[in-house]
Amino acid sequence: MGFFEKLKSGLTKTRQNFTDRISELVGMSAKVDEDFLEELEMILLTADVGVKTTEKLIENVRQAAKKKEIKGTEDVLPFLKKQIAAMLKDDGVRTRIGARPTVILVVGVNGVGKTTTIGKLSNYFRLFNYKVMMAAGDTFRAAASAQLKIWGERAQCDVIAHGEGADPAAVVFDALKAAKARGIDVLFIDTAGRLQNKVNLMNELGKIDRIIKREIPEAPHEVFLVLDATTGQNAITQAKVFTETTKITGIVLTKLDGTAKGGVVVAIREELGLPVKWIGIGEGIMDFRPFEPDKFVDALFATDEPEE
Repeated sequence: MGFFEKLKSGLTKTRQNFTDRISELVGMSAKVDEDFLEELEMILLTADVGVKTTEKLIENVRQAAKKKEIKGTEDVLPFLKKQIAAMLKDDGVRTRIGARPTVILVVGVNGVGKTTTIGKLSNYFRLFNYKVMMAAGDTFRAAASAQLKIWGERAQCDVIAHGEGADPAAVVFDALKAAKARGIDVLFIDTAGRLQNKVNLMNELGKIDRIIKREIPEAPHEVFLVLDATTGQNAITQAKVFTETTKITGIVLTKLDGTAKGGVVVAIREELGLPVKWIGIGEGIMDFRPFEPDKFVDALFATDEPEE
């Protein structure tokens, strides 16, 4: 199965909760009136497209109907597809790799798949002949370092780790020194994911950032925030906290295949102004790819009818 087919399959629950329900609404509605728009609004909100984004889409549909750009309800889905494609459009750069080492800081709360993300990204770049290293900067969570070491073996990458409870900044310092000494192309840095106390999170990330900049002034080159798609609007809340504490350059969205809330991709881009750079749509090491807005929209608005 090709990646687009996997993406289409992975978005089945979201599609059933989103485009399929809009199709049903279109089939039951004679015209684009306020009753229709109210039902459409509820569908978009249920799919976790977000309040602000939903309001914008509904107003755009309303105005398009007034201008006769939308002549009947059957024009609504194609119109929404075009609108969402425009919202998700970005510069297409998934990871900026140029410096050696390129330092990528990975942040996010526990349980979103942060360590797994680092493992799969490391494997992805190794397959493109980059020399990759991982730093086990999450010394707070039990077994986080051990989990990263397992991924290091799978991805055939070096892992720099200290014992549980060690100073994360010390791990990062050692990893930066080792990366420079070994000619590493890409260094991924795992971090602890604690939101209970934002002050601790801010202080820890600030300390790590200072250590990185002392060794490589222009780094980190990327700061990826990992979000779990199954949490829907909670992912937006998490993102807001992290954008207050560090400069996020892009989102990694995991577990898109297990959720009906895939509409959160649109909310993240539109409400936070952050590009989704990578997505996970399965458990396999290769079920992790760069996010391509056009393919995502095509998969989201695809029909489940077999192709001829």
